[in-house]
Amino acid sequence: MSTSDPTFWIMLTTIITAFSFMMIAVAMVAIAVFVNRAVKTVSRLEERLEPLVDRVTVLSDQGKQIAAQGKEIAEQFTTVSGHLSTATMHFSESLALVKDEVRELKALVSDTATTTRDKVELVSRTIDRTERQFSATTAFIQYKVLEPARELAAIMAGVRRGLEVLFAPSPKPINQTYGEDEMFIG
Repeated sequence: MSTSDPTFWIMLTTIITAFSFMMIAVAMVAIAVFVNRAVKTVSRLEERLEPLVDRVTVLSDQGKQIAAQGKEIAEQFTTVSGHLSTATMHFSESLALVKDEVRELKALVSDTATTTRDKVELVSRTIDRTERQFSATTAFIQYKVLEPARELAAIMAGVRRGLEVLFAPSPKPINQTYGEDEMFIG
């Protein structure tokens, strides 16, 4: 494929688009993994802190506030993780659709190239056949029309000269004088 071929640019943009979607998918999965680890860490931390919070409840209201804030953060991380999981799932489905479209485009480009090649060959054969028929027609006209027409023209010229000789006036005798007009050569 050459760079001047439109199919080259279509395939290149499709590949770049597919590669970009794959990179986005990898980034989304990595973010989901990090968020999932953070959620698990916060959950484990919450489990460890709950007994301590119960013991410290009597000592400080601030401990309760910290625990409540930790729970809110864990819930937010859980919500964000759920959203990221959903987004990753949708992205995977989109990537599958893109792959199908790329496959269909490849098939379409291949079919188009084959059809175009066949049509170019058909046009080439038609031009060759037309040129051969034109040459044959020219040769036919040359040998069947022009040659006999030349021969007929030559025969007619001979007949005309013969008739001119037969019906020409008799020449003047040599000893007779000519007028001035007849002596003028020019």
